Amino acid sequence: MSRDWNDSQPIYRQLRDRGVHMILDGVLKEGDPLPSVRNVAAEYRVNPLTVLKAYQELVDEELVEMKRGLGMFVKAGARDLLLKGERQKFLADEWPRVAEKIQRLGLTQKELDAAAAKHGSKAKGKER
Repeated sequence: MSRDWNDSQPIYRQLRDRGVHMILDGVLKEGDPLPSVRNVAAEYRVNPLTVLKAYQELVDEELVEMKRGLGMFVKAGARDLLLKGERQKFLADEWPRVAEKIQRLGLTQKELDAAAAKHGSKAKGKER
């Protein structure tokens, strides 16, 4: 994960988003422990309360659970819950702009399918 912060949103929110991406990308799987608050704070040079606030957001969103004395763990179904939400968000917020641009450029289904196939093979090559 990058240690760079942007000024568009609070650091705790950016930490929360990084946790979400780690779950979506499969870096953190169901039942996996989250890195300790102390370790994350030291690694990113932020206040431990900032990390705790980010983790609390993940708890509030029912993506992770706290096990007293053991730490925070990714809950069962967290990835599926995130995917469902991200898909809905994409279709509501981003897809209308993409669809409009496709129409404006006059792209055909054949061109889109070819681009998707090309992109899909590139993504598979990166996984290896």
